[in-house]
Amino acid sequence: MILAAAVAHAAWNLASKYKRGDTLLFVWAYSCAWMLLCGPIGLALMVQEREAIDWRLGVGAVVSAALHIAYSLTLQAGYDRAELGVVYPIARGTGPVLTMLFATLVLGERLSAGALFGATLIIAGLLVVAGNPFSRGNRHPVRGIFWGAATGATIASYTLWDGYSVTSLHLPPMSYYASTLFLQSLILTPGALRRRHRISAAIGVDAAPIFIVAVLSPLAYILVLTAMQTAPLVLVAPLRESSIIFGSLLAYWLFHEDHLARRMVGATVMLAGIGTISICC
Repeated sequence: MILAAAVAHAAWNLASKYKRGDTLLFVWAYSCAWMLLCGPIGLALMVQEREAIDWRLGVGAVVSAALHIAYSLTLQAGYDRAELGVVYPIARGTGPVLTMLFATLVLGERLSAGALFGATLIIAGLLVVAGNPFSRGNRHPVRGIFWGAATGATIASYTLWDGYSVTSLHLPPMSYYASTLFLQSLILTPGALRRRHRISAAIGVDAAPIFIVAVLSPLAYILVLTAMQTAPLVLVAPLRESSIIFGSLLAYWLFHEDHLARRMVGATVMLAGIGTISICC
């Protein structure tokens, strides 16, 4: 189940790379599709469980929606400007490292030697994936490094906030998720309306990627949530991030990106680092 989630995650990122139209309209369109697919399920669960709607759910969902929009737009900007095989693994690798760094510096948590070793492995893997940052040509890796790291920062941000929301604010995960999706599409709607003359063309050219992202992104999330109910987190976390291996393979196969062997080695080292952190923290 976890590996299926990893494949689904890599596949929807692949679909995002295929995007050809306006970035904001693309994110808005699949956010609306997410809401239409998952919103009724979340609403039904809220009614069934008789969950109260209060200020905590509103605040938690608003902040989460803003952070997820920042993630989606940053990720898409990276895919528009750099190679999938660089942006995707660096984004997935820097997220855990930045989350751990924030927890240490801001929350005062103490790290074990094993966690520090895992972070070192991730950084080493990032350097291998990125390759020579001073290389010349159209496929300059610095752009991929920058956008991958920026995306990783947004991943760390929403990971920390979502974790706080479901643990400290005690928000029900599915209701929280559904509310976040609704607000995400709502926040993006004014920007989409300012581009309303382009909506038809944008949806027409990107109909397939929009559908794929709308289906596979929540599917990957739900599979991981389900797996967490029966499998230990130390197994779920590293297996989930095996998506960076699948992402590197798909980038080579479909986009003919170079340096497959080097990127696979780097992705494997990063995966080992993520696994080490999940075991030691």
